[in-house]
Amino acid sequence: MTVGIVGAGQLGRMLALAGYPLGLDFLFLDRRADAPAAALAPILLGALTDAAQLRRLAKRSEVISFDWENASVEALRAATRGLPARIAPPLRALATGQDRIAEKRLFERLGVPTTRFAAVNSRTELDRAVARIGLPGVLKTRRLGYDGKGQRVVRDRAAVGAAWRALGSVALMYEEFVPFEAEVSALGARARDGSEALYPLTRNWHADGVLRLSVAPWEVPALERQARAHLRAVMREFRYVGVLAIEFFVRDGRLIANELAPRVHNSGHWTIEGAITSQFENHLRAITGMPLGATAAVGYAAMVNLIGRMPARAVVLAEPGVHLHDYGKQARVGRKLGHCTLVAHSAAGRDRRVRRLLDRLAVSLHDAP
Repeated sequence: MTVGIVGAGQLGRMLALAGYPLGLDFLFLDRRADAPAAALAPILLGALTDAAQLRRLAKRSEVISFDWENASVEALRAATRGLPARIAPPLRALATGQDRIAEKRLFERLGVPTTRFAAVNSRTELDRAVARIGLPGVLKTRRLGYDGKGQRVVRDRAAVGAAWRALGSVALMYEEFVPFEAEVSALGARARDGSEALYPLTRNWHADGVLRLSVAPWEVPALERQARAHLRAVMREFRYVGVLAIEFFVRDGRLIANELAPRVHNSGHWTIEGAITSQFENHLRAITGMPLGATAAVGYAAMVNLIGRMPARAVVLAEPGVHLHDYGKQARVGRKLGHCTLVAHSAAGRDRRVRRLLDRLAVSLHDAP
């Protein structure tokens, strides 16, 4: 079976690495011939909205997925019209994940706690939103925002105008600022037959809007129950197929939904070495009709993103038990170039080892383990 993937970045690369042992083949569509997945499978060259190339991808694939949630919904729908190729996850979930207002309305409809928010299409609407929701707040683009891009924290009245000047050329959302105690993510897979497999709760640390460190399992039973209930509600609403991630803030013993990702997720990379079945394998199992694999952790895992520049391999691998994943990308400030993981027998042992690893990498994170 051939799986077509729109986007050949590091997520597509790791999907292919997980899929070859299952006997799957891959075909990618990407703008660049040197994209990370190019080392593993053929690439159709073109924009991710290229109608002709998307049609070729659909004709040569039994199922189509994506490694980037900003793939064009309309282009994908048109490309598969009249063909047997299926798209998974469902396009309705993809469309929701592309629009922050649609995400918030989904959470509200399903009873998933989220921030107070307002759609903003003019300076007048922004002023009204600030008056109703209050300060501090966050002004975000409704679309095409990820890894901290397309947003401004607004702490006082003077900052409102600056945020509008920076972002006001596109549709926006204003939401309350959450003084959170922790950030977590819930990941799970849902198969075509409705079976579900949920991963342990993951705690995350960001810097400059970019994920730097994840640890799992984060053993807070009350929060895990909340996260699983919210994740199941969203998956069932969409009749979802594939892996879904929801990011939450933790505040006063409850979860507040921030955003969802209808795809495999950076905070789930720890599952490659740290779970019985990785998120990448389970995504492929789900979209190709195979039974889902077990999601239990095999120990206490940590994942560190390697951003901006790759450290010397010897520096990373000198820490016993560390696994290095190099995406084969050119270095650039703020760019995710790889990650490394470790798995320990206890949470305390993991935290000691991850501190040593962060020291080796010269990474400083507030409140890290």
